[in-house]
Parts: sequence; C-alpha cells; structure tokens
Amino acid sequence: MGYLNNSVVTVDAILTNKGRELLARGDGSFRITQFALSDDEIDYTLYNPTHPSGSAFYGQALENMPLLEAFPETTQNLRYSLTTLPRGTAKMAVLDIGYANIALKQGASLAITPQTLNYLGNNQVFESSGYTVTIADVRVLSTFNGVGINTDAAVDLNSTTTIGTNVSSTVVGTTINLTATTINTLFGVNTTLQTTLLIVGRDSGARITVPVTITQTSTT
Repeated sequence: MGYLNNSVVTVDAILTNKGRELLARGDGSFRITQFALSDDEIDYTLYNPTHPSGSAFYGQALENMPLLEAFPETTQNLRYSLTTLPRGTAKMAVLDIGYANIALKQGASLAITPQTLNYLGNNQVFESSGYTVTIADVRVLSTFNGVGINTDAAVDLNSTTTIGTNVSSTVVGTTINLTATTINTLFGVNTTLQTTLLIVGRDSGARITVPVTITQTSTT
C-alpha cells in the first residue's frame, strides 16, 4: 500500500479479491460487470467556508489530504461508497437488521433480513440487488449462507469455499442464515467467541458492522 500523488489527477482501479480469483481460474468466468467509487480518506469537516483567503481556498485542506492507493480488501476499502441519489434527497440510506449485536448459543440458528431505511422513499425497505455480508471469522459458524439473490455472481460468491489461512467469508442475499458452531475446541479456555458481521447494501452502499458473540453451552 502506498500514497497517490495528489498533485495530478489519478484513476487507480483494481480488481477485488473475488475478481482476482475469477481471473486466476482462466476458464472465462472473469468478466467485469460492476465498479464502485469511494472517498474513504476524505474528512469533509475540513471544508472551511470561513477561510480568510476566500472561496478558492474553502476546500484547500481537503485537496491536500493524502490519498491511499486502491487495495482489494473489501472489509477495509470502499467503506464509504459514492452513490447516486435522486435530486432533493434529504436523508442518507441506513441499514437496520433489528439487532445492535448478535448473540448465539452453540448450535443456535438465526435468519437476518436487512432493511434499508430512507432508501428510494420511506416505503421501500429492501434493495433489489440484495446485501453483501462478510463474517470476519467464519470458523465460529457452522452455517453461513445467503438466499434471495440468484444472479450468476451471487451464486458463485455464495458457493465459494474458505481455504487456507483465510477465515473471513462473504455471501450475498436478501436473507442471511447463521448457525453457531458446535466445535468446542475453538473456544480453548474461553466460554465465548467474538467476531463481527459487516453488511453492505449493494444498491445504496449503506453499511453496518454488528458484533457477534457465540456462547459455549457444552464442554463435551
């Protein structure tokens, strides 16, 4: 990772981890169908309409901020995606899953159906493209899948198997099914396991991170 030279206009476009995986297959499954833009590094509170040098300098602090090169880790990059909303939109879309945190006992299951508030009018609470959901440590779950979106890209992502040292996993759907692990050895000397669930609206770009706690109920 490095910094971009912000003295010139640079478009730094890269493939996501999933895109790299499809490209590496070499079977024709790789095709670019979508792109996303973000401004993660920008702190808009630095915009200063009272700058003593006049309006040409209101955004000087913003324009001089260092910009990072693009990188493919989706849990850290594109955290503030740019999106197009109808003119006159007064509220940004926000996600709600009905839980401030998720607490499951071993073997317990939960179905999450995210809703997007303030999106395309107050009456619509779902996104037609569904939601991308990433569990930071998939080992704490015995079931983690998404249903409701049947595009080729969604089906392919939902069928990806976590291998090697990668412990995060990502699925797509309108409903996400979770089942807590029953493997006691994962707990070690602890009675709980902690991780996070990152949920992103695929149309709105709205996101929410929810803590997940798995409680051990059996030691045998």
